[in-house]
Amino acid sequence: MKAIRRFTVRPALPDALRPLSDLARNLRWSWHTETRDLFQAVDPERWAATEGDPVRLLGSVRPERLAELAGDRRFRRRLGAVADDLKDYLTGDRWYQAQGDGLPAAVAYFSPEFGITAALPQYSGGLGILAGDHLKAASDLGVPLIGVGLLYRHGYFRQSLSRDGWQQEHYPVLDPNELPLTLLKEPDGSPARISLALPGGTALHARVWLARVGRVPLLMLDSDVEENGPGERGVTDRLYGGGSEHRLLQEMLLGIGGVRAVRTYCRLTGHAEPEVFHTNEGHAGFLGLERIAELCARGLDFDAALEAVRAGTVFTTHTPVPAGIDRFDRELVARHFGPDAELPALPVQRILALGMETYPGGEPNLFNMAVMGLRLAQRANGVSVLHGRVSREMFAGLWPGFDPEEVPITSVTNGVHAPTWVAPEVFRLGARQIGAQRAEDALTVGGSDRWDSVADIPDQDIWELRRCLREQLVEEVRQRLRASWRQRGAGAAELGWIDGVLDPGVLTIGFARRVPSYKRLTLMLRDRDRLTELLLHPERPLQIVVAGKAHPADDSGKRLVQELVRFADDPRVRHRIVFLPDYGMAMAQKLYPGCDVWLNNPLRPLEACGTSGMKAALNGCLNLSVLDGWWDEWFQPDFGWPVPTADGAGTDPDRRDDLEAAALYDLLERHVTPRFYDRGRGGLPDRWIEMVRRTLTLLGPKVLAGRMVREYVDRLYTPAAVSHRSLTPDAATELAAWKARVRAAWHGVTVDHVETTATAATAELGTTVGLRVRVGLGELTPDDVEVQAVSGRVDAEDRITDAVTVPLKPTGTPDLEGRRVYEGPLALDRTGPYGYTVRILPSHRLLASGAELGLVTAPSEETGEGAGVLLR
Repeated sequence: MKAIRRFTVRPALPDALRPLSDLARNLRWSWHTETRDLFQAVDPERWAATEGDPVRLLGSVRPERLAELAGDRRFRRRLGAVADDLKDYLTGDRWYQAQGDGLPAAVAYFSPEFGITAALPQYSGGLGILAGDHLKAASDLGVPLIGVGLLYRHGYFRQSLSRDGWQQEHYPVLDPNELPLTLLKEPDGSPARISLALPGGTALHARVWLARVGRVPLLMLDSDVEENGPGERGVTDRLYGGGSEHRLLQEMLLGIGGVRAVRTYCRLTGHAEPEVFHTNEGHAGFLGLERIAELCARGLDFDAALEAVRAGTVFTTHTPVPAGIDRFDRELVARHFGPDAELPALPVQRILALGMETYPGGEPNLFNMAVMGLRLAQRANGVSVLHGRVSREMFAGLWPGFDPEEVPITSVTNGVHAPTWVAPEVFRLGARQIGAQRAEDALTVGGSDRWDSVADIPDQDIWELRRCLREQLVEEVRQRLRASWRQRGAGAAELGWIDGVLDPGVLTIGFARRVPSYKRLTLMLRDRDRLTELLLHPERPLQIVVAGKAHPADDSGKRLVQELVRFADDPRVRHRIVFLPDYGMAMAQKLYPGCDVWLNNPLRPLEACGTSGMKAALNGCLNLSVLDGWWDEWFQPDFGWPVPTADGAGTDPDRRDDLEAAALYDLLERHVTPRFYDRGRGGLPDRWIEMVRRTLTLLGPKVLAGRMVREYVDRLYTPAAVSHRSLTPDAATELAAWKARVRAAWHGVTVDHVETTATAATAELGTTVGLRVRVGLGELTPDDVEVQAVSGRVDAEDRITDAVTVPLKPTGTPDLEGRRVYEGPLALDRTGPYGYTVRILPSHRLLASGAELGLVTAPSEETGEGAGVLLR
């Protein structure tokens, strides 16, 4: 018979062991080695059986064992030390507390997924892992962050393979009571409730679960509550599942419900209210609407509330392609807002206008979540320098008249949380060199450009570390491969070959990620004969470990998985290449350290950042990657190899894959494998070890999530908090009125005449040209605008590159026609073809960027010299 309900009967902890419960409920254990070692000591066999999950461990350990530990003085001392360490970590001052005034009192960080630990499976891939690393790094730095997400009862999915290699999906039900979560409760003990109004007079209710990520609270909304009907209960059933309306309701619950959950949490706990709201991708964009509604309820009109909300909002885009953005039919969105649904006080047409693609090339009937995110945020960023450039081009239509490089989207390159991803053996080697505390600080706070102490580690120790990690990976792969084949229906008698899979002495390449087509899982199979030769080379063989999940609805991705699996099943090569199903955090933590080379071959520039190679690098693994995402920014020959790309406009996709695969094989054959196998006088691969050393020394400090979060604090959170404080109700009203006045009058702004003191089409470096510009401002005043000279080198089509802008100053009073004259110097500081133009932008003290309004006036062709005198 099958149970209709399940729950865990937990043994009562003896008083002496009570701190174990607090340690288990704070997810710091997931990156704190001493805490994990303590739980392993409770019951090593059960620790392994529960896959390193303290909550499940304490739910299953025998009472007799607990009594034994309660009487063990050495264990109690150890428990006390770890508990005291957590207390110090949670209450002591850290980096943020030493940064002085002006910082945000709190920051709310919204994401549709969070990858904190395999014990809380609420992530599908890089976006969630990045969000988890962001929270952990914020905790280590003492940044007062509040995380906000959804609690999915089925998580993403568990992956297995059929006998013929087809991906199978499984959705095990997660019981929140068996997860490291606690229910947020009102003072009377009842669960805190969040509600959203739905069309037709119904409602969507959710309760709030709290995960403690070190110092950072993570609020997770759960719609599986009795007050909801079956449809509403299923809103948080699974990550990225369901149709359009299902996704819309998830995103309304995340954004609107998330703000309400934050307000409830702050009311119940006394936590400081956030001054900055950060939305990680567009999924949480509706949070801005809820905050507008809050301000409207306090007496502001919509436009003033919009300005106040924008001032304190940061938006991070992660997608380099429009197809990766959530877009909804405008009628579907309209039905869920207004008098008969959610946010009834806000005009539906104003809501729709925030997300509509009202720009050239847009689809005017679609509501775009990223477009809304950009319109509701005064500050936005991509996640690598290259991705920032791609994002500026992709969203340039929102700022017409500006060159893509001036679109107000900056970049903060992602980082990874080193204590989560660095193998304990790597940390111990560093601690032996500089001490445990300094090693921990280096991995969490960061701040130095180099880890020079790595230079003092003997070659033999580095090579022994790499051999040990490779050996551990081989054992892990064999265990997982055997379990996978048993799931595929194989009997024990036909699996003896698995004992010979992979060799601890062979160059090991890792490739693991989600399986959309642009990541090109099967690029390595373009020439199977050549790959086979590389795998089976008699003197310099290589072996490859592959893992990855295709989206459940992506049959083309599943076919790629099947193609790779079938190749790896071939008896000729199956000891050299393996596919491991169910890629997740637990597997990744073994995979990154154990590989010698991390392979990444996306279609450039479609990898926004790609942090897996960063995690590998922190363990001394070298990167072999297309110059995309972070690798485009930080590649040096010291750290690995770039895979050449054939991304010219005239290259068809098949031809491009053939060329890039051939380049990959050539690199492996002529550069990578010789360097790994060539031995110096001491019998060690000296040149390889030097690359490992330089990867750790120079690349290690760059790829830290601590560096990333410090950049967010300095470049985005603190300026946003300053803007938030500046936008008082009166200031917000003033700014909104000013913007409306400028937009209405901008048609009257003109550049009428431009003249210079240059008398020839050539000039000498270092000379200065005087500019005199006559402009018409119509109903505006000089205080409303800035007139600029824009100059720089020009290309063959007279387009200015590497532009420098210089403000010009008004002189005198308006002439009889109301025209004004602006003057200023233009320094000729570069040789070669040179040009200039002038333009007029709106200007106000509360704008974050001159491009913010998307308004600009430049000379017409008839203005003559206004098109730009070229100094050749």
